[in-house]
Amino acid sequence: MLDQVSNRLRKQNKTFLNEDFLLQSKFAQILYHDYAKNLPIIDYHCHLSPKDIAENRQFNNLSEVWLAGDHYKWRAMRTLGVDEKYITGKDSTDKEKFHKWAETVPYTLRNPLYHWTHLELKRYFDIDVLLTSDTADRIYEKASSLLQTPHYSVQGLLERMNVETVCSTDDPIDSLDYHIKAKKAGVNTHLFPAFRPDKSYAVENPKDYLEYIQKLQEVSGIEIQNYDDLLLALENRIAFFHHHGGRLSDHGLEKLYYYNLGKYDIQKLFKKLQSHEALEQDEINYFKFETLLHLSRMYHAKGWTQQFHLGALRNTNERMLRILGPDTGFDSIGDFSQAEAIASFLNLLDSDDQLAKTILYNLNPADNEVMATMIGNFNDGSIKGKIQFGSGWWFLDQKDGMEKQMNALSNMGLLSCFVGMLTDSRSFLSFPRHEYFRRTLCNLLGNDVTNGEIPADEKWLGKIVSDICYYNAKNYFQFEQ
Repeated sequence: MLDQVSNRLRKQNKTFLNEDFLLQSKFAQILYHDYAKNLPIIDYHCHLSPKDIAENRQFNNLSEVWLAGDHYKWRAMRTLGVDEKYITGKDSTDKEKFHKWAETVPYTLRNPLYHWTHLELKRYFDIDVLLTSDTADRIYEKASSLLQTPHYSVQGLLERMNVETVCSTDDPIDSLDYHIKAKKAGVNTHLFPAFRPDKSYAVENPKDYLEYIQKLQEVSGIEIQNYDDLLLALENRIAFFHHHGGRLSDHGLEKLYYYNLGKYDIQKLFKKLQSHEALEQDEINYFKFETLLHLSRMYHAKGWTQQFHLGALRNTNERMLRILGPDTGFDSIGDFSQAEAIASFLNLLDSDDQLAKTILYNLNPADNEVMATMIGNFNDGSIKGKIQFGSGWWFLDQKDGMEKQMNALSNMGLLSCFVGMLTDSRSFLSFPRHEYFRRTLCNLLGNDVTNGEIPADEKWLGKIVSDICYYNAKNYFQFEQ
């Protein structure tokens, strides 16, 4: 029945997502279809499960792969008044949760969720009817049935979207067993780890921190009795990640911090933590600053890229944090002061030529021009696009947010050197976001051609598009295939 509806709509040419979706000019259509559409995907930052990739997980139904862990969808459902038991609760079935999501989707018009939802249904399952409460059963049954076939395993889903490379997000204490297993199995999509050491300087709670240090000590084989030992253990883990293909680090911070070195004795601060003594807020910030400084120098020594995701105001709802834990949809854009500390921190590393390739992501669009100009301060001609203004992130990875990021980058820097899009996602159905980005990019340039603002040089603009969508990232990160 669902296929009959889809075929009828195709014949009537009334499908919502036609081949020229978001492409408002003939030139934009040429750029997308001839220079962007068929390029492989390098997803250099996401939160996909290495275990699911290595073990080639087979999902039981559409809810498992689509709703679990997706706080974008959860926020929309809560806003519409959907009871939490149908969102993260354990007392409702997967199908009941899907029905609640289907009821929500028509109300998400003008939210990127509406576009993403229907792109994902179409690209993965060839479903191009709108998801509503009336079509929910048919869509659920068709997609769930396909998901139980071999071509729709995790590895099949990645291959379907032409995903060449995935970088997961991994704690320094991770064994990387699943990365190793995936490589030995010859998984077609290259899986690499990315070093996420946030817990190594999360010193707000001494008890939790010391428990983490004990785990780091065990996995590194280095007895951590003082701060220098901590750095040795982290260096050990960086070498381990590097051996297994890791070429990036990632850091989630409200902001970067900067102090005059030696304002606090870092050894004494570490000893205070060992004594279960809480640090003052300024001491906490200093500990983060100095530890990040040492880590950044280690990245430079390995030729890595460091990523800083800045500006999220996390876990704002304490009641829901107690009930559901972190990363459940109660974070927002923050309004932290960024410019001075970023400039001073990067300058300190650059002063003795130990500044690694760096990507700065900001969550507050008010800081777009700050970031777009900041990168120019430290691009030194040694590497094309050495310092990057990262793509629209989290709340900004939608059409308006991506356009604003690219416009700021174009005006203040060189869009042509941009390493492009990433999913930052926990879902194996999120890769059409790369298509969404590519269409947005091509439309932006196509409109400029239509308006007479840039020349209608198809070959050159096609090269620029191809570079941004694929080749810049491939050359920048230098993954070992």
